[in-house]
Amino acid sequence: MTASISLATYTTNLTSENVVRSAGIASIAVLASRITGLMREVVLARQFGAGEAYDAFLLGFRIPNLTRDLFAEGALSSAFVPTFTHYLSTRSKREAAELSNLVATAIIVIVGLMCLLGMVFSPEIVDLLAANWRETAPGKFELAVRLTRIMFPFLLLVALAAQAMGMLNACNQFGVPALSSTAFNIGSLTIGLTLGFWVGPHLGITAIEGMAFGVVIGGMLQLVWQLPSLWRHGFSFRPALDLSHPGMRQILSLMGPAILGNAAVQVNVAVNTWFATGIFDPVRGYDGSVSWLAYAFRFMQLPLGLFGVAIGTATLPAITRSLSSNDMEEFRRTLSRSLGLVFLLTVPSSVGLAVLGRSIIGAIYERGRFDSYDTQQTAIALSCYAVGLAGYAALKVLTPAFYAMKDARTPMIISFLSIAINYAAASILIHRLGLGHAGLALSTSAVALFGFIVLFSLLRKRVGGIYGRALLASFAKISVAAAVMGVAVFLSSWGVRTLLGDAWYTNMADLVVSIPFGLAVFYGTSRSLKIDELELATNALVGPVLRRFGRRMLN
Repeated sequence: MTASISLATYTTNLTSENVVRSAGIASIAVLASRITGLMREVVLARQFGAGEAYDAFLLGFRIPNLTRDLFAEGALSSAFVPTFTHYLSTRSKREAAELSNLVATAIIVIVGLMCLLGMVFSPEIVDLLAANWRETAPGKFELAVRLTRIMFPFLLLVALAAQAMGMLNACNQFGVPALSSTAFNIGSLTIGLTLGFWVGPHLGITAIEGMAFGVVIGGMLQLVWQLPSLWRHGFSFRPALDLSHPGMRQILSLMGPAILGNAAVQVNVAVNTWFATGIFDPVRGYDGSVSWLAYAFRFMQLPLGLFGVAIGTATLPAITRSLSSNDMEEFRRTLSRSLGLVFLLTVPSSVGLAVLGRSIIGAIYERGRFDSYDTQQTAIALSCYAVGLAGYAALKVLTPAFYAMKDARTPMIISFLSIAINYAAASILIHRLGLGHAGLALSTSAVALFGFIVLFSLLRKRVGGIYGRALLASFAKISVAAAVMGVAVFLSSWGVRTLLGDAWYTNMADLVVSIPFGLAVFYGTSRSLKIDELELATNALVGPVLRRFGRRMLN
């Protein structure tokens, strides 16, 4: 009996460490993606600031992104990855390859048609999301329509790239697909600058239109980057269309509720965009709010991608295999460990973003057309977004868990409830309390926390517990450690600013001093509180490096 318990404990810990290690690999790749994405944003901020051109670009880019998040990277990935993983685990590779070809062909036909319709009806779509622009800023409206038409084909390319990413993740390859976003960032920036500032003027292409064309070519590079890895795994595309195939029926049955659930998320994004375009700033008028929110959320995407998305990506195949083998104990333990790791990494991140927001934004963006007022407004939005970071990241783990159990209905219902929460919170915070774009960021955080609490409660009842008491104890300890870190970082930041004043290098000096100091304080406090997730992360990520180094020393 003792031997069997020890074996089960060893297997569970091994699975948890494998998930953490896979998440670590994905996190490194996502870090490269986020850094190159940040470089892209810095260039855009320097060239266009937070004014009319960049507001129009963001709206034009957001429209195909809404459809992408709804269909390609949302419902399709959530439905395709568990089904494809199940085929790889229980059937032949030939059958899995056949399923992937059917899905790719369907994407080309359906999403290609969606792109054509989107380009034709771009004026109506822009008018829906930014109704006041046609009257208050007709030039911005026309520019947004042109940019939307240019960037709509990005949707088809990124849908195929999302399928390729899901296939590689199912094959336990996380680095290459996670780096595909880096290929997009580098490609879109390089091509965009070339067309916008060097070649474009000779062809009648404006700078911001060149950046839009760069987005489309970057999407193509995101797909092409992953193809060699797919070929090495034995997968190559052969057109085939059969909606009656059992695997396709399974995917479509999951996609129906998933699309509705993701539609609710996209409705929230559309509603927030509508609110943002109507916010009047006393200094900038109707310009700026869309850009400030976008710049702030870019920094939110760094810890969200590094921790939430990476851990969720690594967890989904693991819990799908647990369900395929009917090992619910491993499912519960893996999910609990993943959530604990999310909290360990995102709670202190949210505190750091809130305390150091001004220095972060100022050090990265404040130059060229991006001035100190833009820094102040973006930092306010960032601190409000940070409130919901842990909930947002945890949803990246919880929602796919329901899809792995072939339940897309529950996340769909919660998503629809979130529409009412989002609209009510945004209306109160913006119109009643007068918080402007900060209120919009807070409403986004409120929706994320609401979704996490409800989905966690429902999943816990469904599977007979997710080690909730242990998870709550870890969360409490992590919160204490993060609070101690927050006080230390605040005092450190205050000291640096008092010493250096408003010198041009103050923001960077603050980050150089306060971030390492904060990390050291958090690590030391977490060790003293004996947070289990810290030990798991250290063993899984640092252990293999130390063992390899030790073997080399012995040899």
